[in-house]
Amino acid sequence: QVQLVESGGGLVQAGGSLRLSCAASGRTFSSLAMGWFRQAPGKEREFVARISWSGGFTRYADSVKGRLTISRDNAKNTVYLQMNSLKPEDTAVYYCAAGVGYYGDYEKPSFYDYWGQGTQVTVSS
Repeated sequence: QVQLVESGGGLVQAGGSLRLSCAASGRTFSSLAMGWFRQAPGKEREFVARISWSGGFTRYADSVKGRLTISRDNAKNTVYLQMNSLKPEDTAVYYCAAGVGYYGDYEKPSFYDYWGQGTQVTVSS
């Protein structure tokens, strides 16, 4: 079992920044593929970013490229999402996710085996 605990959400004005953290426990962190997803009211959960086991490979949704940065610290068992130049359309509950597999679509929620409880990000205009 893997436990994921997100923190760092909040209310920010458009153009502002937030950094989300997701602390993992229960399994060797460096063996987990990690991702961030978000879900706005009335919408499906959507892919935001993902990072490989070593942190050497990252991928982003087109809507967040150049503004959000995913990173991980395997020594601290933590993955981060640095969010800059935030827009009102970034408002959502943000979830971190961990996957133990190697094959599949890393940008689909179904790839991931474990989920955090979510943290609310609200961007005011």
